[in-house]
Amino acid sequence: MNIVQLENYRQRLLSLKREIEQSLTDEPHQTVELDQSRMGRLSRMDALQNQQIAIESQRRLQRRLTAVEGALKRVQTNEFGLCFICDEPISEARLNFDLTVTRCIDCADKILEK
Repeated sequence: MNIVQLENYRQRLLSLKREIEQSLTDEPHQTVELDQSRMGRLSRMDALQNQQIAIESQRRLQRRLTAVEGALKRVQTNEFGLCFICDEPISEARLNFDLTVTRCIDCADKILEK
């Protein structure tokens, strides 16, 4: 991978990181108040479900942010685009689909077969 391609990936990762960080700050989850005199049972259940959905959304965003930060570290150490298992280059098509991918298609398939 040449320097221009690597810089392009780095810029895309930085942009993705900013988007994720913005989403994390935009969507804080609120604690559901369980006062039965103020809210009916079904409304509380709905509120609890919405709260759990928001919490899981935050967890997913946090995991995605961790993956993006890992990819940025790999860019800095010149390990970006190399498979963790076989150390062969990951195809550009695969990297363009998911910038945080850490395995080539062959090694990813081997893991799924197990």
